Amino acid sequence: MANLTREDLYSLEKYAEARNDFRARVMEEKKKRRVAIGAHAALYFENLLTMQYQVQEMLRIERIFEAAGIQEELDVYNPLIPDGANWKATFMVEYSDVEERKAALAKLIGIEEKTYVQVEGFERVYAIANEDLDRATPDKTSSVHFMRFELTPEMCQAVKDGAAIRCGIDHPEYQQEVEVSAVVRDSLSQDID
Repeated sequence: MANLTREDLYSLEKYAEARNDFRARVMEEKKKRRVAIGAHAALYFENLLTMQYQVQEMLRIERIFEAAGIQEELDVYNPLIPDGANWKATFMVEYSDVEERKAALAKLIGIEEKTYVQVEGFERVYAIANEDLDRATPDKTSSVHFMRFELTPEMCQAVKDGAAIRCGIDHPEYQQEVEVSAVVRDSLSQDID
């Protein structure tokens, strides 16, 4: 999958005009790319469209229109676009109650290393997490982690052929596994060569 370039982006003026329709399109896409893993964790699989939206929103919020600033945003978000034999995702620990979330994050240290995907017929693939910076401390993990799942060519072909995909977590304090829906599987199959 290609990286985003400045030519792929709307100007601030054009984005203001297109934002409502573009946002609706992205929200529909995101529905096909979210996998809840139990009640308190989810993977949000990213792609070119979701990252374009992220860049456009950052440019809009920060009112960035100069070439260097635009390039900085592209440099931040392009690494989150799948590039042929992997899936990339934003992983979130989700507790609506602040105190409950704080207590959970203290118990879930290392959860990012225990999150996996598994293509039917193959071994689990554990996440390579937070390549940009460490998001955990000795006292707690973060509620947001960025993950990459590297697949073998055989796994990629199996997914293209319709193999089931499971996502899970095998942390001592949080053990859940789910099979992704056909809609999510079909969407993820478009991310790989």
